[in-house]
Amino acid sequence: MITKEDIIAHLCLEPHPEGGYFYQSYVSEAVVNDKQLFTSIYFLIESGNISHFHRISSDELWYYHAGNAITIHLIHSDGHYEQVKLGMNLAEGEVPQFLVPAQTIFASTVEDDSSWSFVGCMVAPGFTFEDFELFKAADLLPLYPEHESVINKYAL
Repeated sequence: MITKEDIIAHLCLEPHPEGGYFYQSYVSEAVVNDKQLFTSIYFLIESGNISHFHRISSDELWYYHAGNAITIHLIHSDGHYEQVKLGMNLAEGEVPQFLVPAQTIFASTVEDDSSWSFVGCMVAPGFTFEDFELFKAADLLPLYPEHESVINKYAL
């Protein structure tokens, strides 16, 4: 059985600034408006190593690959909070892929102790760190005080 250590080693995953581990697996050669058409990464997250609240300027499509379900926490531009489970337990409402819309503030976690999740993420137009915003709780609390408990849990 494959372990998270196997995935990290074999796919050359490195720590991501938002949390978890990643490897950029593809960058499109096609360019639109001075950006790659799309980019794709492998992403592994484990319990206790969350992906903190952040935002990018493009759509991000997530694909479940292995491990436990991953929870994506979203604060939409209208202030609505949503939680989505990415995984294969369809009878329990998990989904195998999910789109995080551009400009949505989001974080991701693995809720079960001692567990991990391995996913893929495709960003279109392509991801650049110039379009990446990582949030501290102090940044988000004045904007979304109704989500204080979630913000304190998943923001830096």
